[in-house]
Amino acid sequence: MTVQYFTPEGMLQPTPYHHVAVGTGTRHVHVSGQIARRADGAPVAPGDLAGQVAQALRNTSVGLAGAGASFTDVLRLTFYVTRWSPDRIGDFMAGVEAVAEEIGLRLPLPPASLIGVDYLFEPDVLVEVEATAILD
Repeated sequence: MTVQYFTPEGMLQPTPYHHVAVGTGTRHVHVSGQIARRADGAPVAPGDLAGQVAQALRNTSVGLAGAGASFTDVLRLTFYVTRWSPDRIGDFMAGVEAVAEEIGLRLPLPPASLIGVDYLFEPDVLVEVEATAILD
């Protein structure tokens, strides 16, 4: 296995993600920000944060697979969410949980950051996901 996840004693626990990932390998994979769009550009789940999180993660999975990787190779995830507030965590996590088994994403998540932003590049886009992975 190229990635080991853990949360050392003395760090905030429990969280829905690991605090640390250690990767051993030589090929770095960077998947650019993925949103809730199908390959033809059609929007998925307009106005639905959970649905958009799920589709953005599906698209991230496709990008990883294209490089010969999967979520088990992911060192870090970054989520950008429009108009973020803590009361939206339930919808956010519902999207993660709805698609986790389908795409091989284990919980807790790899080290992750969730960054609230005013808006993304199109008004209907509620979330964007970036992934960094490492392969042997």
